[in-house]
Amino acid sequence: MAGLPKLPGLTFTDPTLSSFHLSQTFNVCNGYKVPKYNYRGIGNRELNANSVKFINTNDPVRFDPSLTYGKTKAVAVNIFKPHFALYDQKCLTFKAFFKQGVVESPNEYYRVRHVNIIYFLEDDSITVMEPRTPNSGIDQGRLLKRHRVPKNLAGEYWHWKDFGVGKNIVFYGVVYHLVDCDGFTREYMASQGLVMADPEQLPPDPYTQSRLMSSSSHNTFTKTPSSDDNFRRFLEYDGKVLRFKAIWDDRDSEYGDIRKYEVMYFLHDDTVAVKEIHTKNDGRDPYSQLLRKTKLPKIWTDRPINFPSIYLERSDEEVTEYYQPKDLRVGETIFVLGRKMLLYDCDSFTRNYFKKALCIEQGSPIDVSEKPKPPPERKIPPHDGIGSLEDSLQNTITFLPRPPRKDMVKQILNANKYLRYEMKMEDIHPEDTIRRFILNYSLGDSTCKIFEPPIINSGIIGGKYLKSTLLPKPGTNPLDPEYYTPIDFYIGAIITVFQQRFIITGADLYVYRYMQANSSKFPCEVIENIRNFMFNKGYLNDDINQLMEENKMQIEKEERDAIGDDLKVTQTEMEKCLDKFGISAIEDTTFQKEYPKEELVVPEHNVPPFGIQPVNNDGPYPITTAPVPDLACKDEAQRIATTEYDTEEEKIKKYYDRILRKHKHICENAQPELPPEDDCLTKERKAKAVTFAEDQKCEY
Repeated sequence: MAGLPKLPGLTFTDPTLSSFHLSQTFNVCNGYKVPKYNYRGIGNRELNANSVKFINTNDPVRFDPSLTYGKTKAVAVNIFKPHFALYDQKCLTFKAFFKQGVVESPNEYYRVRHVNIIYFLEDDSITVMEPRTPNSGIDQGRLLKRHRVPKNLAGEYWHWKDFGVGKNIVFYGVVYHLVDCDGFTREYMASQGLVMADPEQLPPDPYTQSRLMSSSSHNTFTKTPSSDDNFRRFLEYDGKVLRFKAIWDDRDSEYGDIRKYEVMYFLHDDTVAVKEIHTKNDGRDPYSQLLRKTKLPKIWTDRPINFPSIYLERSDEEVTEYYQPKDLRVGETIFVLGRKMLLYDCDSFTRNYFKKALCIEQGSPIDVSEKPKPPPERKIPPHDGIGSLEDSLQNTITFLPRPPRKDMVKQILNANKYLRYEMKMEDIHPEDTIRRFILNYSLGDSTCKIFEPPIINSGIIGGKYLKSTLLPKPGTNPLDPEYYTPIDFYIGAIITVFQQRFIITGADLYVYRYMQANSSKFPCEVIENIRNFMFNKGYLNDDINQLMEENKMQIEKEERDAIGDDLKVTQTEMEKCLDKFGISAIEDTTFQKEYPKEELVVPEHNVPPFGIQPVNNDGPYPITTAPVPDLACKDEAQRIATTEYDTEEEKIKKYYDRILRKHKHICENAQPELPPEDDCLTKERKAKAVTFAEDQKCEY
């Protein structure tokens, strides 16, 4: 039929053809134009281009289309499309939620609202849509009209680059948390280099969940009556009560305080009573109980939505769960009709019941006693410059000002006693080099007074430079200053008198005498410094002369005591011969036993320069001695040796040497030296033993 000429009578129509329109080459999918493949021609005929018959069989290697058709034309420039035409009807959709606080409602504290944030790419506008929930009572739908939302006060607006799954964005004070996005948004963000995080779960609305739970429980579940025998429980557990000690911390409310209670759980009927513990003078009304015996609901806000709580009290049908003994443990918190009470202790019966009946070990008691608050720090106000620091401090210590206490003993003992020093100024101006100052330090009140002597024909009038005042050291705390003391005054010391520096150049002889009398109060360096100054000035000539006289007298005494020690002994010919051959003489042991070397040593004692020390001498340690012994007791040989060869002065000297030696033995050994019992002078020597006063120390 296709090869017949197109003449009348040779053409035929196909009765199956009914559609003669021109087919479209594009399809519209989600608002986008997509090329259409395998479409048919006019009359729903197959196109020749789609047939295998018209496939070119020429070898593409040998066949060059440019030889037949000429060179191809250049690629046409893409047509510019504006931004609004390129992103027309293209939007980014994010799923998000925000929390809305609920005020003055016992059923809920906040709501979780789910929204869809739509971002229009063509003009960067944003709108927020909330899906409608049936019977929610909230005006839902479009929460934010479509417009460009400002980001901050700097004139910036929210852009799609600021969006991302898991981020928080703020529109006019409302914080939206993005949890997910659709497929186009995720693909578009990935093409722009922003990879979206994994989707998150939308949190449920607690109030909606509670409504669903209550409606489902009332519709599908029915409570069965308890099979417990109340009479048996009454006979078994009557009078058995679990007692817990609890506290209620109500300090968040106005005039609130920590209050103690006693929670009693009655085992025979599972009721709870709360008794308030009053203390003496607590200032509260003496009510005996906070809660009478009743079953305590565990979730006190849980009640059916359609329950008329204004007119009726809740029964067992409306309460989901009551408190049981297993819910009461030391350290746990329970809710007594909205009051949070902490159980911190229980009695012994309660501990035994939990251990034997429930196999639960109660915790140790918790110390809930309030720790005493530390006293507030007493801050001393700064000195206002009027009066002394002591007077200002007294005004802060007591309500009625009192004069500061003074050391009257110190003032009485050191009345009119001053330490005088000579000072000069540091060389600041040439005219001040000749000025001299006298510093008087009062030992009675520790004040310093400075006086400048006048210099004739120099233009320096002199007079009082500083009145009697306490002289503070530089760099110390002005509220608690450290004052100058005599320890700081020595030759060459630099002191600062209210920003003026002085150098101490001299001191009075009384200063050195005071330091000698009170050497424990001064460092050795200060005393040595003052002593050297006094020596260089010649103020210690009298002391030196006196010391020389004492040394001279001591030397004379030692010379008198050493009479006979340096006598030259004339050796015999026999002794010279023995010394020549190095032979020592044989010692007489009998003589050494009778006269040991210790008795031959001259004891160390102080003998007065004039004469011999008297018998009853007054010293730091009282000595009680007997009169001079009688020599009648001694044998004839000793008596003759004593009377004929010793003078009267030597006898007295040996006698007191023996007494002083015993004195030294007692000081060193804490007991007197006992004489031998067979001596004929035993009684006499015991009578002459040296005794001391109690609580006395021996010093050499």
